[in-house]
Amino acid sequence: MITTSPACSHPRTPLQTLRVLLVLGRMSNLPTVWSNCLAAWLLAGSGRALDFGLVCGGATLLYTGGMFLNDAFDVEFDRQYRPERPIVSGQIAARTVWLISAALLSLGWLAVVPLGRVPAGFGALLIGMIIIYDGIHKWTRLAPVLMAGCRFLLYLLAASAVHRVIGSVVIQRGAVLAVYILGLSYVARGESKPAGTTRWPVPLLFAPVAMALVASKGSTLSAWVMAAVQGGWVLWCLRGADSRFHRYLNVGVSGLLAGIVLVDWLATAGQSMQLSPFFALLLLSALMSQRLAPAT
Repeated sequence: MITTSPACSHPRTPLQTLRVLLVLGRMSNLPTVWSNCLAAWLLAGSGRALDFGLVCGGATLLYTGGMFLNDAFDVEFDRQYRPERPIVSGQIAARTVWLISAALLSLGWLAVVPLGRVPAGFGALLIGMIIIYDGIHKWTRLAPVLMAGCRFLLYLLAASAVHRVIGSVVIQRGAVLAVYILGLSYVARGESKPAGTTRWPVPLLFAPVAMALVASKGSTLSAWVMAAVQGGWVLWCLRGADSRFHRYLNVGVSGLLAGIVLVDWLATAGQSMQLSPFFALLLLSALMSQRLAPAT
């Protein structure tokens, strides 16, 4: 059950309770989950709106369940290093978080079952990857590989809801997204070290730019523009803290997380440019929601 913080003698209001749940679920990252689904869906050729709704609904439940499970596993770590997290600060009971995570993961899988055996299979693999990641991510240097694998499997899940046989374009773009997530994750780990941001993963963040230009052979203006936007965003997030404008736009890992939307937008270059406003809306949603619930 949700409890009061040890430092607070008054019951929590519904808004305070909602904030606890938003923080636990890292809800500010959900627009990036939806952009993953949208990009993979478009790359696979798109399909029925109802099926896309099931994909997004299932992905939302799986991601949120995974984030709840993350905090449930991390109680001992958070007690030492992140005492502000909801469980260890007494804002919610650990048992409640375990139960909610199990329910969300189960419902997420059930949501994609009607899409067919292949999407259901990818959903099961994704749940397994989520559980493994949450269970060991604090204790292994390979945790970013598992996180990248989760996003890659989400691409495959969304695409398989359109066609049971997944095309090479989806696999390539999903792999490039995984490379970006890998770089982002290792940069995030480096930020917590006294020496500051780790440098070697930074080139991985520009993999989407390289893929887009190679795929288009540098012959289309739209590909160059989209590549410039995504590459510029990465540079802003890495260097923006030195700018007087950093207080108005997120920088660092939070900005790079929101930038997953731009990676997905770039992945669909030449597919459905008319949907660019939807990607822009998802990016704005990710950035704005980070004001309510931290992305990390």
